[in-house]
Amino acid sequence: MAKTTQLRTYTVRDGLLDEWVERWREEIVPLRLKLGFAIAGAWADRERNQFVWLISYDGPESFAERNALYWSSPERSAMGLNPDDYLSATEESTVESVR
Repeated sequence: MAKTTQLRTYTVRDGLLDEWVERWREEIVPLRLKLGFAIAGAWADRERNQFVWLISYDGPESFAERNALYWSSPERSAMGLNPDDYLSATEESTVESVR
């Protein structure tokens, strides 16, 4: 399969941006990396209360298949992290490099 990269933009509920960033950094990132994803960067847009990041997967499965594995993993369940508690809106776009 070809490398797939998603640009993800999350609108975070008021007052929870820093907590979301911390949980993303400490819990989500390590599991994503363990499962073969790459994270090219992440940014907090405090003016818009948004969190933006780039995540890629380049492996034998499709991005969707690997993402399903992430969501169904026991490690993900053990986080006790429901994104709806933090995020009021999400947007995912599949992007490609043009350089």
